Amino acid sequence: MAYQAALDRYSPYALAALRIVAAVLFMEHGTQKLFGFPAPPATGLPPAFSLLWVGAIMELGGGLLILLGLLTRPVAFVIAGEMAVAYWMFHAPRNLYPVLNGGDGAILYCFVFFLLVFTGPGAWSIDGARGQGTSGGRTAI
Repeated sequence: MAYQAALDRYSPYALAALRIVAAVLFMEHGTQKLFGFPAPPATGLPPAFSLLWVGAIMELGGGLLILLGLLTRPVAFVIAGEMAVAYWMFHAPRNLYPVLNGGDGAILYCFVFFLLVFTGPGAWSIDGARGQGTSGGRTAI
């Protein structure tokens, strides 16, 4: 199938686009909780060193590392776990169904980042430039 070969050739770039977009959106949650940007959370900024504050640090810092494609696999593992914990700790107690508890985003982030644990960063990454990208191959910036 010629179209499969053509699509396969672009998969590292599609994966990189997913990684970059997910990271930018994820970082926005961290900036909201830490700096009130673009708008403060409805509950206000979390106190320093609280669980929500630590989560915000992970969202901003982990999101930045994922955006750059630096230490992608271990960072993605940690923040996928953070999103699983966030879902079960904050969303599921409200209601089991994600559409009713607002946990859709947490679930999607969890599985997007979990995918990156196994695939690596795709193209356009520091890991790729260092020879630690997808399939151990070189996917330079």
